[in-house]
Amino acid sequence: MSVSVSENSARRDIDATKLVVAQTDPRKGSLRRLWPQIRWYRRAMFVAAALSAVGMLCDILLPVLTARIVDGPVAHRQFGAIWHPLPLVAILAAVSTVTSWIRRWMVSGPASRLEVDLRANLFARLQILSVGVHDGMESGQLTSRAITDMSTLRRFFAAVAPSLLSLGATLWIGIGLLFVFSWQIGLVELVIEVPLVILALRFERGYGLASRRAQDKSGDLATIVEESAQGIRVLKAFGRGPWFGARFRRQSRELRTLELAKVRLAATLWTALNVLSASGIAAALAIGGYLLAEHAMSLGALIAGITLTTYLQWPIMGFGFLLAELEHARTAAERYWEVIDTPVEIVDPAEPAARPTELLGELCFDNLRFRFPDAERDLLHRISLRLRPGETVAVVGATGSGKSALLGLVPRLFDVSEGAVRIDDIDVRALRLADLRSMVSVAFEDPVLFSASVRENITLGYPEATESQVRAALEVACADGFVDALPWGLRTRIGEQGLSLSGGQRQRLALARAVLARQRHPGGHVVVLDDPLSALDVTTEKQVQDRLRAALSGATVLLVAHRPSTAAWADRVAVLDGGEIIADGPHEELLDTCPRYRELMGGEITEGATPAPAR
Repeated sequence: MSVSVSENSARRDIDATKLVVAQTDPRKGSLRRLWPQIRWYRRAMFVAAALSAVGMLCDILLPVLTARIVDGPVAHRQFGAIWHPLPLVAILAAVSTVTSWIRRWMVSGPASRLEVDLRANLFARLQILSVGVHDGMESGQLTSRAITDMSTLRRFFAAVAPSLLSLGATLWIGIGLLFVFSWQIGLVELVIEVPLVILALRFERGYGLASRRAQDKSGDLATIVEESAQGIRVLKAFGRGPWFGARFRRQSRELRTLELAKVRLAATLWTALNVLSASGIAAALAIGGYLLAEHAMSLGALIAGITLTTYLQWPIMGFGFLLAELEHARTAAERYWEVIDTPVEIVDPAEPAARPTELLGELCFDNLRFRFPDAERDLLHRISLRLRPGETVAVVGATGSGKSALLGLVPRLFDVSEGAVRIDDIDVRALRLADLRSMVSVAFEDPVLFSASVRENITLGYPEATESQVRAALEVACADGFVDALPWGLRTRIGEQGLSLSGGQRQRLALARAVLARQRHPGGHVVVLDDPLSALDVTTEKQVQDRLRAALSGATVLLVAHRPSTAAWADRVAVLDGGEIIADGPHEELLDTCPRYRELMGGEITEGATPAPAR
């Protein structure tokens, strides 16, 4: 929900990096939890791992052939026989190359589909989370999770997971072959695995924490970029570009520090792996040389053992790279599950009530109380207000009094803490969300427009609208003139947030959207308007009001009003103060009988006025 700037500023700031998570430790088994979602991809992943293992085994068999050649034709000086094993060497090399190509080809399609599906799941979850949850999320964090993290998971399942399986198999098979040639050299290589496991476990813990901090900081940096792009007019107008740039540089340096910490951890692991690998080769050469001198090992077995030991450096060192990628993927999965596990507070009822076949449009606030989830006290309490079918009621109150929150309870952007909101005596919580929101049209003070054409923005609530219906809605909002003047009329893309338009033009398009949505279910419709005329000049406001009165004939209208002209348009005015409705009646009557209403309409608030609960 787009709350007014004034009410939004009254809220307590929420830490955007801390989502409400259902599980106590989402990191535990975060990758394992993805397993049921990738069942269709498992076959490709296992086949890729098998092909990778086949290719590596072909490489391992080359030292075996080398030993046979050295101990056979070379040792017996039968140089003509050397050519016989060469075709087998070529076949092994070809199989290794082909399996590598097939593996990459097989996993690219399924892995991309996996990325698309996970990203779609994340986006779908965001669409059903409550407005209150979204208010606590930074857009940059969500962008980072939906784009960067999902790409990380694709790379993991496409390359890292199969490589971990194949490298593990290759390492143990290679050590087994070393035992065949020389149990002493095989034992040395096996002993090297002990510090490798210890290093891997320590690296995994440290790198995982560093990776999470870096990815969160990357999301913070993305938020700054988005905010600076959307608020470029404000930054330029106040000359605060350098200040924002300094803030960006500071966050960039913090991200750099975190990334360097990851580099230091990875460098330590790689150095240790290099030392272990080199020590293994040196030990194998020393032991093999001694055994060769003692005639306890053939020259071919020594060459094969040293070659195998050298070849096994890659599986050992490869674990360093793969463990780093594993931690990236585990952190990405953790951040994915944080969103997926966030409780959905506003859902369809288990047994929804049927949508009225003939909607009258009676709207009733029944002794309701409302408090934001993170607040310490109620914003609204003891609210009772009934709107008769076809009646227009304006809500007037001071800044932060809860006017926008009250309107947001009608389409269930929020849910009441106690009491009920009813339409035709049906609790809105008893209706399916789709049915409820087809009965209610909404226009906000801060109009939200999307990077799409004018027509797509207007028909958001009624995609099947005809051209004549769209034109009629534009005329009601007095928006047809400037829309026709756009380069491509209704087909003109208005850009992100519609910032290429003036504030009044954006408001009129949002109002046209609400008017058009009513055409989908014209009978007894409920229309909620959050001060939708605040950016219009007095003349245009009067024209829009006259047209709205005719277009919304028969509809029940609840609107927030700040101007006397808007309040006077309504049949009745409800004065909201201190979280309660303190007066209710026609505009002229309240001006005579309610001092608080006169203060609000005159723009002055006395010191004795009851303040609204702040958040």
